[in-house]
Amino acid sequence: MQETIRIIGIDPGLRRTGWGIIESLGNSLRFVGSGTVRSEQDADLATRLCQLHDGLATIIHHHMPHEAAVEQTFVNKDATATLKLGQARGIAMLVPARAGLPVAEYAPNAVKKTVIGVGHGDKKQIHMMVKVLMPKATFDTDDAADALAIAICHAHHRQSVSGRLAAALQAGG
Repeated sequence: MQETIRIIGIDPGLRRTGWGIIESLGNSLRFVGSGTVRSEQDADLATRLCQLHDGLATIIHHHMPHEAAVEQTFVNKDATATLKLGQARGIAMLVPARAGLPVAEYAPNAVKKTVIGVGHGDKKQIHMMVKVLMPKATFDTDDAADALAIAICHAHHRQSVSGRLAAALQAGG
């Protein structure tokens, strides 16, 4: 018997961290909620990281997901920006881990390939496919839409892994 799994997808960023929560039951996905945690741009780095931490902790406490998925950091030419993104990503992984959730990581290209069918696509394509897969989904920023795509990616990949595991157990027993 299958059970509904609630997944939070997190798109980390220092200014804006998107979050999206879905429920997965078999092949069906249901939109639960999404939004954006913002940090004060004029605050010092430690304060901004605390704001992201507290915002994500509140969301996880309120929605009580079972699993989390976080987008992996991509390296860009600006080393300082990459380092700050990495610190925000650390918060995005720490908060669900501290709440006892397993945390999966996905490369941006893997998310795009899962959601739109190709590893390179623009934000409009991601938004369109998120709406196709979950017509009731709403999102206030690109970051929230991306977070929903990350959650969808995790739902797809966790299903593939559990399906292969169940098939292997059946074949063996």
